[in-house]
Parts: sequence; C-alpha cells; structure tokens
Amino acid sequence: MRIQLRLTIMNFMQFFVWGAWLISMGGYMIVTLGFTGTQVGSVYATMGIASLFMPGLLGIVADRWMNAERVFGLCHLVGAGLLLWASTVTRYELLYPIMLLNAMVYMPTIALSNTVSYKVLQQQKLDVVQHFPPIRVWGTIGFIAAMWMVDFAGLTKSALQLYVSAGASLLLGLYAFTTPACPPVGNRKAGGLASQFGLDAFVLFKSQRMMVFFAFAMLLGAALQITNAFGGAFLDDFKTAFPDSFGVRHPNLLLSISQISETAFILSIPFVLARFGIRTVMFISIIAWVLRFGLFAFGDPGSGLWMLVLSMIVYGMAFDFFNISGSLYVDREADESIRASAQGLFMIMTNGIGAFIGGTVSGLVVDRFTTDGVKDWRSIWLAFAAYALVLAVIFPFIFKRTDQDEKAAHA
Repeated sequence: MRIQLRLTIMNFMQFFVWGAWLISMGGYMIVTLGFTGTQVGSVYATMGIASLFMPGLLGIVADRWMNAERVFGLCHLVGAGLLLWASTVTRYELLYPIMLLNAMVYMPTIALSNTVSYKVLQQQKLDVVQHFPPIRVWGTIGFIAAMWMVDFAGLTKSALQLYVSAGASLLLGLYAFTTPACPPVGNRKAGGLASQFGLDAFVLFKSQRMMVFFAFAMLLGAALQITNAFGGAFLDDFKTAFPDSFGVRHPNLLLSISQISETAFILSIPFVLARFGIRTVMFISIIAWVLRFGLFAFGDPGSGLWMLVLSMIVYGMAFDFFNISGSLYVDREADESIRASAQGLFMIMTNGIGAFIGGTVSGLVVDRFTTDGVKDWRSIWLAFAAYALVLAVIFPFIFKRTDQDEKAAHA
C-alpha cells in the first residue's frame, strides 16, 4: 500500500474520532443533560488543560524514548475506553474528570499525527509542504464523515455519539501499530538536564519572531473551540422560531460546512504560504475569525441562513490558515531533533493555554448573556467578534515580516 494512502487512512481516522462528538457534545450536554454554559465551557476547556502539558510531554517521549507511532496508538486505545465510560455518565461532577482524562490522551495525538506524517514523508524523501496538505485534508473529511454519521443516525443529543467515537479510536489505536516505524531521534545520554527532558524545544522562544508567533497562536487558540462548544446549542435555540428549518433539524450537517470549507483551504496552503508568508496568512486567519463570529451574530436558519453558511465557509480559512500553516511553520523552524517536542509546544500554546482560556471565558460570556434560561446569542457572538477584531488591529504592528515573507511578497 502506498505510503501516502497509509497516512491518509491514519489522518481520516484521527479526526473521525474527534468529529463524532466535538461539535454535537455541547448540544447533548445543554439539551439532554441540562448543563449550564459554564459547565459546558469547562468540559471543552479540559482539552486546553490537557494540552498545557500532555502534547509536550508525549512529544518528548516520541523524540527520545519511544517510537512516535507507538505512543500515538497507545493513546487511542486508552481513549477508546474513556469514551465508553463517558457515555454512561450523566452527572457533571463525574463527566468532567473523565473528559479531562480523555483529553489528556487525545490532544497529544493531534501533534503526534503530524509528527508521524512528517517523519514518514521525510523517510520517503518527499517534500512535506507539498505532500502533507493533500493527506491532512482527509482528516477533515473524516471529521465531516463522523458528523454526518452522528446527525443522520439522530445521535446529536444522545450519548451514543461517544460509542461511535470510541469504536473509531479503538480501530485507529490498533492500526497505528502497523504504520512505518518512527524511532526517536534524540540521544537520551547526550546533553544537559534540559536536553534530557526535551526542554530544549523552548529554545524557539529565544527568537523574538517565534515568541510573538507562539503568543498569537495562544490568543487565536482561544477562538478554536467556541463555536464547537456552542454552535449546536445556538442552532437548537431556533427550534421555536424555525422548527422545520434545515439548520434546526440537522445542526451537524449545517455546521459541517465549516469542515467542508477546510478541505479547500488546506489544499491552498502550499501556494498561499509560499506566496504570502506566515505573517500575511495569519493575519487573514484573524480577519476570518472576526467574520466567523460576526456572521453568526446576525444569521438565523430562516432568511439569515446565507449568513450562517458564509460563516461556515469563512471558518475553513480561519482554522487552516492558522492551525495547519502554523504547524508547517513550526516544523520548518525547529531542528530535526526537537520537531516532535516543537509540535507539542505549538499544541500547548493553541489547544492548551489558548483553548483553556477560550473554553473558560466563553462559558462565562454565555452565562453573562443568559437571562432566565434565554440566551442573547447576538450579544454573545458579537463579544467574540470584538475579541478577534482587537487581535486583528494589534497583530500587524507586533509580528514583523520574516525574510521568507519579504521574498514571498516580491515573488
């Protein structure tokens, strides 16, 4: 089997596991379990807490002690068991720690999936920037496939969505052990104490450019899970005004347009990154986040459906131009011996600190604009749009052009 196909299957399953519950879990917790906005936000923030240390920690393990594909597989096998457990729980006090444990084993696999893909492509003497995006796009397709399966099966407000995710996680965990070996690069006996524990990845912070990059990665990471956590609940609140609308009857299908949009923008990354450079690409991403939230504020499943659809399309640009391009940028800037750790560091800043801030604060914002159980969604989304707009104003003045950006601008 061609190596690109092997990696394509891995990426498809990686995000199928996540797509089976990430978008619909918020609606399940609010509508079926009766959780508050703060409780829902805190459950989604577990991904941020886990990403504060687990991607970096397991990145160190993959760099220095164990094959990356084995670490990846073990994480998914444990995650399968935790998701099955979570499906049996209805109390917030117990669901929260279970989802935290699941986040601790799932979130590192995002960076590890990239690491395995990059290493295998490099082993085959293939250009990562050219060959990875067409492989990674199948991860998004896997995410969409899971969303559609859960929606068509009527599981968006059911715990059974977690069964779907658990089954996929089990299969992927086993499959990972059949992928090409990605042995550690680092020498465990070489270097000082910092090097022994992989802390040398933090050498990237010595570069002012990289320090600013990681700071904005953290701030943009705060926006990543907001619509994932509350998009389903937002659409469900239109069930009185638009009971027969497509968005209310099939929230996952409408929201999946975001992921469909990703497929197009992922494939454009090699061109835009080479043509415009990381600075311009990230700025476009920030503007896209402003539009994402602003269109949600004024859209509805009726006459305003076009705004919701446009918001979904814009999401592909907002996510890919920051997350995928950022990962490729980090891989390019990091030395080979710390690339897994560097990907873990990127995860810490985006899905760790950033997602924790975003999940926690977004829950507070939702509750702040909730009166007697009725949510003022327009004010909620405008608050998030204002946050992204502030980042858009500040970013060009702080993140200076790199040499690559200058070359791209004059290409």
